[in-house]
Amino acid sequence: MAHDHADGRTHAHAHGSNESRLRLAAVLTAVFMVAEAIGGLVAGSLALVADAGHMLADTASLWLAWFAVRLARRPADLERTFGFHRLQVLAAFTNGLALFFIAIVITWEAIRRLAEPVDVLAGPMLVIAVIGLLVNVVAFFVLHGAERDNLNVKGAMLHVVGDLLGSVGAIVAALVIFWTGWEPIDPLLSVLVTLLILRSAWFLIRESSHILLESTPRGLDIAALKQDLTAHIPGLIMVHHVHAWSLTQERPMVTLHACVSDAARAEEIAHAIKARLKSRFGVDHVTVEVESDGPGAGCAVHADAPHSRS
Repeated sequence: MAHDHADGRTHAHAHGSNESRLRLAAVLTAVFMVAEAIGGLVAGSLALVADAGHMLADTASLWLAWFAVRLARRPADLERTFGFHRLQVLAAFTNGLALFFIAIVITWEAIRRLAEPVDVLAGPMLVIAVIGLLVNVVAFFVLHGAERDNLNVKGAMLHVVGDLLGSVGAIVAALVIFWTGWEPIDPLLSVLVTLLILRSAWFLIRESSHILLESTPRGLDIAALKQDLTAHIPGLIMVHHVHAWSLTQERPMVTLHACVSDAARAEEIAHAIKARLKSRFGVDHVTVEVESDGPGAGCAVHADAPHSRS
């Protein structure tokens, strides 16, 4: 049996960058959350106080994402042989659920305010919303430089984008109220922002649950993989018992059985399989079990039936 995986230094460097960027974004969001809550209370704006509550949830989510990256750097041990990398996927899944909850709360608050209008001071609301927009733009660009293929980072970024859209909506609502006095615009724009948040939440939950269920990585066609290996590697008769899953979104893994015509070339063929999977399919963590096609060997040509990885 042959096994291969890429050097972990690249992942460690990326995790270090992700950690520092998530920490900075969390600090920025937390500071403005406090300022917005105080400003909302002073201005008597329920909209700003409600948005501060939204940012409180986002701050908690950003710190969760930061903690997951930090913990993922811990080395593997005898009980957790893959280490703590999956914590980032769990954090992304949790952040997706949090986005759904936030969207429900905003929608409920919007319906309540449509039924029972609340006076909004457009001036203070506009000033605080503009400051919030600037803070969220800075936080967005901080996270934009992180590892964007990482679901955990994507989840954190979606929270910041939700805050950014909320600030834009608050600015538009404040201007409409300032110019026309039509206060229902505030809850109506909140519902529009909620729809965008729900779309992001659905993407995050779908992708993270796909990984947690150990489904085949997106874009990896098992049938095409089998055909490609047998067509390009001399001495390889067929591959079967192919299992593909992901540790995290950026770390796909494959195990397979390879049926070879010459047992003496088993190691050479196994290395060729791993090299082909890395160059053609982007999979650098591969385990190959070689089976000989000689007399009395266990290599039998057959078609795989789908079954779970044990």
